[in-house]
Amino acid sequence: MTAIPPQPHDNPFAQPTSNPPPPRPSSEDIDQLRLLSIFHYVAGGILALISLFPIIHVVIGIAIVSGALDDANANGSPSPAIFGWFFILFPALMIGMGMAMACCVIVAGRKLGSYQGYTYCLVIAGVECMFMPFGTVLGVLTILVLMRPSVKALFGYSASSASVGGGQS
Repeated sequence: MTAIPPQPHDNPFAQPTSNPPPPRPSSEDIDQLRLLSIFHYVAGGILALISLFPIIHVVIGIAIVSGALDDANANGSPSPAIFGWFFILFPALMIGMGMAMACCVIVAGRKLGSYQGYTYCLVIAGVECMFMPFGTVLGVLTILVLMRPSVKALFGYSASSASVGGGQS
């Protein structure tokens, strides 16, 4: 008696060979992406404005380095310039990083509006979660909307390529 070899269609756990068509995006998906795009523009503007607050420290640092505050010393010794450079470099670095993040958030808003850069928008949404409270809300809502299969299809990100790590970014 010979055993019959198993056939591929006999396996109840076999994966289907053809992928089902991606779900069609609803008008709700499109409206929510449009709103998220607008909110990203607003959040990027607010982030840029807040990142300019340390400009006061840069001005004080320039005044210390240039010697404009030398007359304010009570004991007559000159102000150490190293403190002035600290007052210039560290706030300037913070301003630069804040402006770079603001630009990234604004670019994410643009990409959300044009249904491009799925991975970029998802990463920026994760980074936005650090900026309490508005960034957290915006980041979480963006992640929730982007994880929908219909939104992935709208971005051209197929479910099969997402499972193997591929897809468009």
